[in-house]
Amino acid sequence: MYTIQKVSRSVFIPVRGLQYHVRVWGEPQPGQPPLVLVHGWMDVAASFQFVVDALAQDQFVIAPDWRGFGLTASGGADSFWYPDYLADLDALLDHFSPDRPVNLVGHSMGGNIAMLYAGVRPERVLHLINLEGFGLPATQPDQAPERLTRWLNEVKQHNSGTLSLKTYPSLQAVARRLMKNNPYVSEEKAHWLANHWSAELSPGQWTILGEASHKVINPQLYRVDEVLAIFRCIKAPVLMIEASDESMTQWWRGSFTLAEHRQRMQQVAQLEVVTVPDCGHMLHHDQPEALAGLIARFIAQVAGT
Repeated sequence: MYTIQKVSRSVFIPVRGLQYHVRVWGEPQPGQPPLVLVHGWMDVAASFQFVVDALAQDQFVIAPDWRGFGLTASGGADSFWYPDYLADLDALLDHFSPDRPVNLVGHSMGGNIAMLYAGVRPERVLHLINLEGFGLPATQPDQAPERLTRWLNEVKQHNSGTLSLKTYPSLQAVARRLMKNNPYVSEEKAHWLANHWSAELSPGQWTILGEASHKVINPQLYRVDEVLAIFRCIKAPVLMIEASDESMTQWWRGSFTLAEHRQRMQQVAQLEVVTVPDCGHMLHHDQPEALAGLIARFIAQVAGT
């Protein structure tokens, strides 16, 4: 089992009718902005433990479980919307850092949320680090009818109880699932993650701590022109960190490419792109020491310290 180096504490914050679970490491430091870490789809805040352990300097680190993930309830939602994530993040930053901007790190879905947030609340983000948050394929208006029809059908499926997440017979089986998904992750890390990524909700049935309704398609089309307009409003310097084991081709099968993503990122005024070797999409599990070094270097360099 992985042995943690820095112990976190759990706090629950009232946010927009939910009790938001937030994992916190350290204490506020005079003159030091908080480091806020936001996780991706079907992940949890504890996923950042390895990176926090690798940080050379003690920092005040805040990592929420998004609504419907980990220990944050969904409030009964049968689908999820990016605007809700933005409003949740806004409320959390108002709670933890009301008077100063933060250093914001987002992975995958969290990276996309962080990019949007930094464009619509530019004064709240001092530095932005995007870990494999690539965005989505472009859509066209004529896709809207089919998209909304699919959404209605999937919401009905969820509310009838026929949409569910896979269960596992043991914690070891959950760890094996994590290792199957990510060949880079070690067995000790996978077993540690399994304890935070899942729970035994009934005897002999371990369930991922994520609402099944996250599988319901978003009815909103991904409008690239709107996203690019938001990117142009980002004032913070942005560090885009990519994994060497590029997975976009496998995910999108040519409908969205790494080249397209990089072209979109050119709308960001201050941008640095780094590729980390020997890792996949879950690079915060695979190369936490490299990530911790990049985060510290980027924040210090751009801040001029």
